[in-house]
Amino acid sequence: MAEVKVIEIIKRETINPSSSTPPDLKIHKLSLLDQFQPEIYGQVIYFYQNTKNDINIITTNDQKSHQLKKSLSETLTRFYPIAGRINNNTTAIDCNDEGALYIEARFHGLNLSTFLQQELSVAQLQHLLASESQSPESNSWPQLLVQATFFDCGGLALGICLSHKSCDATSMGIFMKSWAEISNESPQKVFPVFNAASYFPPIEISDQRPALVLKKVESVVKRFVFEKKKLVKLKAETASESVDQPTRVEVVTALIWKCFMAASTRSSNPNGVNKFALTQSMNIRKRVDPPLPEHLVGNVVGCFIARMELGHDDDDDDEVTLKGLVALLRNGIREYAETKAKKLREDGACEVIGRDMKETFELFGCEDTKVLIFTSLCSFELYKMVDFGWGKPIWVTVPAAESHSNVIILMDTKEGGVEATVSLTKEDMALFETDPQLLAFAYPSTLNSQV
Repeated sequence: MAEVKVIEIIKRETINPSSSTPPDLKIHKLSLLDQFQPEIYGQVIYFYQNTKNDINIITTNDQKSHQLKKSLSETLTRFYPIAGRINNNTTAIDCNDEGALYIEARFHGLNLSTFLQQELSVAQLQHLLASESQSPESNSWPQLLVQATFFDCGGLALGICLSHKSCDATSMGIFMKSWAEISNESPQKVFPVFNAASYFPPIEISDQRPALVLKKVESVVKRFVFEKKKLVKLKAETASESVDQPTRVEVVTALIWKCFMAASTRSSNPNGVNKFALTQSMNIRKRVDPPLPEHLVGNVVGCFIARMELGHDDDDDDEVTLKGLVALLRNGIREYAETKAKKLREDGACEVIGRDMKETFELFGCEDTKVLIFTSLCSFELYKMVDFGWGKPIWVTVPAAESHSNVIILMDTKEGGVEATVSLTKEDMALFETDPQLLAFAYPSTLNSQV
């Protein structure tokens, strides 16, 4: 594993909005869906090469840092709630313009290209972020923490931490696209909307917080890459009468789930585990009827749950087919859209959300069911849209939750494939990573961390 090099913090600054928030916008209500979110930071890291050979592109670290800060200040004016502070875990944000934390750092010892070729650990990626995901300060610190880490070659790692209490992954994407537009002085295509509470009104909540908290478990984190040509083959092999054109996310999800179930039935107690479930968060902005605004900022997500119960014979996992799992996923998502998502624009939205949360909480409390948690950032255009003026990122990644197991994060690769960051127990990972069916379509990449 690569040696952790020294990161020198050059400066810490508070970036305030370029214009004050009007008095009538000083209080931003959290929505009901925001209320159920844990007090953590959503994280993402963008890596940019130095483009010093192009005289039309900003080249020096100081110039890049200045442009990032100036455009961030202007972006915070448009995204005024993110510049505020959450004044109560369950109700609202004070849009007081206290701003975001900006850290400028230097990574000494390696060029960016060499760094990315190493066997990267979760710890090394975490050094490129201003805070851990589950920071105790996540409910009192700035909602947005930015760390710009410059390598000796002039390459840049831009680490983003954004409060999950007020923003889902889509909201983070909306913010980053707008920031890049402003930095580039490009025509504005992103117009954020901040009225999620009008669609999902908050409720009075008792002292017992409703947010879901995952148990901390020793885990192994590894990354697997599904190349575009392999995905074409995998989709062809999993197509059926039920699902004639499966998506990339469906086939990768089904394959990982199948291999996970095979590993778990062999690695657990002598009698094996035979109850499994899969949860997948999904953007519901387009799934409700009528659709919500495309650039609605907040936690506008639903949680789809799929379940599978195996028999007790040793060969039962062989009876779980990829075609069957893809069909199960497709039917489940369709059922969610028809029976739940469409009702979220009706008077019973609160009841639907409450039942969903109750089912999810109960699922994670089950001792006899092994749950795999999927989050997909595929098709978020992370490579295409976040260009601040010195080129598109060469790699975008979301660091795994290193203290949690059974968590899967799916992202696009730059070439159109899918990158899966997989966190499992040591026992499960030993069998999962050697599964012949998995390795027929994916190869392990450089991230490797046992925590």
